[in-house]
Amino acid sequence: KGSSLVAPVHIVSEESADKTNLGFIHAFVAAISVIIVSELGDKTFFIAAIMAMRYNRLTVLAGAMLALGLMTCLSVLFGYATTVIPRVYTYYVSTALFAIFGIRMLREGLKMSPDEGQEELEEVQAEIKKKDEELQRTKLLNGPGDVESGPGTTIPQKKWLHFISPIFVQAFTLTFLAEWGDRSQLTTIVLAAREDPYGVAVGGTVGHCLCTGLAVIGGRMIAQKISVRTVTIIGGIVFLAFAFSALFISPDSGF
Repeated sequence: KGSSLVAPVHIVSEESADKTNLGFIHAFVAAISVIIVSELGDKTFFIAAIMAMRYNRLTVLAGAMLALGLMTCLSVLFGYATTVIPRVYTYYVSTALFAIFGIRMLREGLKMSPDEGQEELEEVQAEIKKKDEELQRTKLLNGPGDVESGPGTTIPQKKWLHFISPIFVQAFTLTFLAEWGDRSQLTTIVLAAREDPYGVAVGGTVGHCLCTGLAVIGGRMIAQKISVRTVTIIGGIVFLAFAFSALFISPDSGF
């Protein structure tokens, strides 16, 4: 009798573990694919690409990734907070949102001209130039340090800039503000409401790493070669595919 009681428990635990693993993998794949099609040719992509051409690449990458990682975690928390609502409602509401996003992206992509991304590229260049001018004015106002106050006043400033450089702060601020309310943030929230939150967090972060890393390494060349129109159309198809999958996947088959 003892063995007959232990065996079912063991089977149930294996099934729940497999279900959890599949939920994580599904959420990871969904998040990384959505982020890639949303971020390629996006404003945050251009910010990383242009800043990497002018400043230290590792500093730009670190600032941008900290902002994107923080935004991804916040979005997942927002999405996970909606799980207090019965899953069947959040599942079909998120499915409807994916369908709306997909249709909008397809319409935008079909209306775009082949060189659509140039306007956004020029806008980001102007914004970064404005920030550079503000930084230069700040340096001129502060000066290298007051000679009468002695060399002691410049040491804390140098130590502070060694740990947090103005370029790092600029990359972080520009990326965070550009990402707030962006399509990728909204889709991360929607995904976290219907998928495994850990899978969404990891997949979203990896997707941002890939896109930002590509922007930092390739710089302006990649920014000019990417067809925003093609990426937008592909993104619309991916979003519609997630919405269409709801017809075959039960709301309770998630995590």
